[in-house]
Amino acid sequence: MVAGVDEEGRGCVIGPLVVAGVVMEEEKIPELVELGVKDSKCLSPNRRDVLAVEIRRIALKHTVIRLSPKDIDEVVQAGRKLHRLNRLEAKAMAKVIELLKPDIAYVDASDVLEERFKHHISELLSSRVKIVSEHKADVKYPIVSAASIIAKVERDTKIAELKEKYGDFGCGYPTDPKTLIFLEQSLKRFGKYPDCVRKSWKPAKRVKSEKDSRQTRLI
Repeated sequence: MVAGVDEEGRGCVIGPLVVAGVVMEEEKIPELVELGVKDSKCLSPNRRDVLAVEIRRIALKHTVIRLSPKDIDEVVQAGRKLHRLNRLEAKAMAKVIELLKPDIAYVDASDVLEERFKHHISELLSSRVKIVSEHKADVKYPIVSAASIIAKVERDTKIAELKEKYGDFGCGYPTDPKTLIFLEQSLKRFGKYPDCVRKSWKPAKRVKSEKDSRQTRLI
């Protein structure tokens, strides 16, 4: 029983961080390759949607955990951002692995130290599971590519729901001008960010700081 675990939305300032896992028999993994499963970033949105349906069909089980902006803010504000976020992600991946119950789990390592990330996951597991923690595992292993597709589709679905509620804020990453404009307009209209924003993120803090500075100068 082999599982793949990956995340989507780690660096965004709007929306959840999604962790997904897929488990199947080792001998069936070549079916993923035949389907054309690869790292989600290399696929079009339509292709990801099609493959997600097929992955769910042939996998024994899949599971998804969403970490909300509030979940992330609470952890990040308590200490060093990168370290805390890595631990939070490791905890979510451990929960996914516990639910899937594989013999071996391949995970896309978020920590710069692959073995440290592996240790963070392993120490949270109640049963013995072999963990293979590597950078770019979503490129190297089809089972992790499958998890990356599920995670991406789930996050895209949530982002679409948020846009229905809040309007078009772009992709939710700070590199998108639409996202930064949304942050500015939210503060201008309501005086605070909506719940979909990670308030502890530097871009959100910077926009708020600039707004506060302008108000102080006017006073």
